[in-house]
Amino acid sequence: MTVLTVNAGSGSLKAHLVDPGTEHVEHAAEIEHPPDSDEAWHALDNLLDKATDLQAVGHRLVHGGAEVREPTVVDSEVRRAVVRATSLAPLHLPAAVALLDRLRDRLPDVPHVVCPDTAFHRNLPDHAATYALPRAWRERFDLRRYGFHGLSYQWALDRVARLLDRPAGELRVLLTHLGGGCSVCAVREGRSVDTSMGLTPLDGLVMAKRSGAVDPGLLLWLLRETSLDADELDEGLNHRSGLLGLSNDRSPDTRDLVAAAPDDPAAALALRVFTHQARRGLAAAAASLDRIDALVFTGEIGWDQPEVRADIVAGLTLLGISTELSGNREEDGLISPPNAAVPVFVIRPREELQLCRDTLSALGDNS
Repeated sequence: MTVLTVNAGSGSLKAHLVDPGTEHVEHAAEIEHPPDSDEAWHALDNLLDKATDLQAVGHRLVHGGAEVREPTVVDSEVRRAVVRATSLAPLHLPAAVALLDRLRDRLPDVPHVVCPDTAFHRNLPDHAATYALPRAWRERFDLRRYGFHGLSYQWALDRVARLLDRPAGELRVLLTHLGGGCSVCAVREGRSVDTSMGLTPLDGLVMAKRSGAVDPGLLLWLLRETSLDADELDEGLNHRSGLLGLSNDRSPDTRDLVAAAPDDPAAALALRVFTHQARRGLAAAAASLDRIDALVFTGEIGWDQPEVRADIVAGLTLLGISTELSGNREEDGLISPPNAAVPVFVIRPREELQLCRDTLSALGDNS
């Protein structure tokens, strides 16, 4: 049996055929084209030709909104609920819905499950989830902190629990997912108790092309005092900010910026701002814990960029975190000294495997 997992990004598609028994990826298609493009569909079609005994399809949803709060089997009403949430994640959800529709048409007899990234944070404590806004706004518009990267965080939490040989439900862990999108999360007893992203995936840390948190007064000033309108703000904050904007449009990729930083002040500044904001986010999230059993780096940057990890931990010694980190690993594991007060781990992001787990869980099959 196999499970097809589908991860639609804002400009890319990752699809995998996973053997749920062994959690082995049998075949994969990773396409750097929009997920609703002809190129992406052609690659997905080729992948489906390799599928044998397809058991289910698991779709990653960046945002489930107020209605889809856990992995859920798709029917017409669930699809409508996902569509109602598209304005909360406009970079991701429209393409994910288009892909969901095409695959349901192509595979009508196979169950489809949507797995929202927001599910991991659905039980955030009220004091961490509630915005200090008028009650009428909060209730009318469902304004709350949702949190994201939940599939990544669930996988990383389970992996570090196994590496520590301790139950996840006993751990207090700081995690950071660093990639095209970036966030931090504090976990206590297996539960997310604080996270940096909010109502939308634009909040929190500096990201590849997204700004992260900015002063809301700055946005009001731009709307009132300049010629920029809401659409221009949206485009600038989501597509031309972050590492790309800080580096004067050189690159949104930390690998390029690390290489350029010795000779390019803008690239160096971009990295300093990025790592400073990550440190601030982790330190703030630590205030939701009474101890730190581990610090975990995941995401493409977290897994594969030792220079960035080193700069981040350099400012976290107050939390008891060692600055003596080893370089990259070929597998998940410890990168701090064995006797460090707070062990630091790198965990390879495996959202496709967590998608497979959550899909089977929604179907009542935990095999």
